[in-house]
Amino acid sequence: MEKKSNLTESQIREWWNDKRYLYNLGLFISGIIAFVLYVIVGINLIMPYDEGFEITLFTIVFQGIGYLIMIVFANLLYSLGVAENLNHNKENTDDFRENLFNLGFWFSVSLPFLAPLWLFISYFLEFY
Repeated sequence: MEKKSNLTESQIREWWNDKRYLYNLGLFISGIIAFVLYVIVGINLIMPYDEGFEITLFTIVFQGIGYLIMIVFANLLYSLGVAENLNHNKENTDDFRENLFNLGFWFSVSLPFLAPLWLFISYFLEFY
């Protein structure tokens, strides 16, 4: 049985705002790690076969700006967690809140890894 919480609507919003730093930190770190993996896969697997594949200062800056835009978009979607919590957590339980945050967090921080994963898969589809 889940323990009911006595948080008010403003306390629930504050709880989500307090978690936003952790969410953004996770996005930032996962983006950097995913980019490093992208570079490793690109240089070691793609570059020897495809002369068009390159990593330059321009591509790094371009991808960095694109990722910052995606972080802004992710934060807009993060706000849906607050709305979901307020509208569907009828028992006002901490477990619901924590599970909802964890689901959104791990989904969001895993998305940047799709780029190096796709590059890795494309290596096998095109060059292996």
